[in-house]
Amino acid sequence: MSDDFLTEKQQASAWFRQLRDEIVAAFEGLETSHSKGPLTNEPAGTFDVTETRRGSDDGSDAGGGLMSVMRGGRVFEKVGVNVSTVYGTLGEAAQASMMARTGLDGMADDPRFWASGISLVAHMQNPHVPAVHMNTRMFWTPHAWWFGGGSDLNPCIEYAEDTAHFHSVQQAHLDPHGADLYPKLKDWADEYFYIPHRGRARGVGGIFMDDRCTGDWQADFALTQDIGRAFLPAFVPLVEKRRVQDWSEADKDAQLIHRGLYAEYNLVYDRGTKFGLATGHDANAVLMSLPPMAKWV
Repeated sequence: MSDDFLTEKQQASAWFRQLRDEIVAAFEGLETSHSKGPLTNEPAGTFDVTETRRGSDDGSDAGGGLMSVMRGGRVFEKVGVNVSTVYGTLGEAAQASMMARTGLDGMADDPRFWASGISLVAHMQNPHVPAVHMNTRMFWTPHAWWFGGGSDLNPCIEYAEDTAHFHSVQQAHLDPHGADLYPKLKDWADEYFYIPHRGRARGVGGIFMDDRCTGDWQADFALTQDIGRAFLPAFVPLVEKRRVQDWSEADKDAQLIHRGLYAEYNLVYDRGTKFGLATGHDANAVLMSLPPMAKWV
């Protein structure tokens, strides 16, 4: 395996782009197939796609990606699917954070990094359809590499059977990698997606991992791929089931208040948001996770 992991980087970056393409196609398919229930007379939504570039202090190429956003569709009020591959050198604050998390030394001597991943957040028109988040990523430095990510469900109106379906699909994709993995990543998600100042979780959980490096790159990459593969079968059936339901003003009000929780978490606690802004990535792409409308009481 080469020192710079060139082949592995290419494989990871290509996979995240492939997953992005599959999700974008599936979501546009949900828009065009919506023929019963609210908003069926509205135009089907499509994604607006914008190239993004990461800024660098010296003006050199630092990578970028694609920001794909759909607004005001029949099913999706706002959904963003971002994919990026960025590289350069970590600043002092990012170096310190990385060393504190991983226990690595030497970042100051060689602060190069490379990162690639996909990030998705969907806010729905119908309050009965849950919002959802998914991301997977690979991070490399000359000192080590890691994978991370997961997905979690964020309904404002909870249905126990929807939560059970979402989790069962995640477990089915993780069990081939070890029977102990799903319970571990489920607990990790419950801890990570918790809002301390509200004393509650932001949703009904899912799976999450970070800084995963077992020493077997292929095994960790395969796990990361299966986390991505689990997303559509876990989420799309819930959309198809709930998008036909009518909603009330009270339902919409509950949705807007719940979105406030989502905004608070992403702005105050989310590690990906902090990293993206700190390393100079396109701010609009980093903040695409924020809902189009929210409400605080």
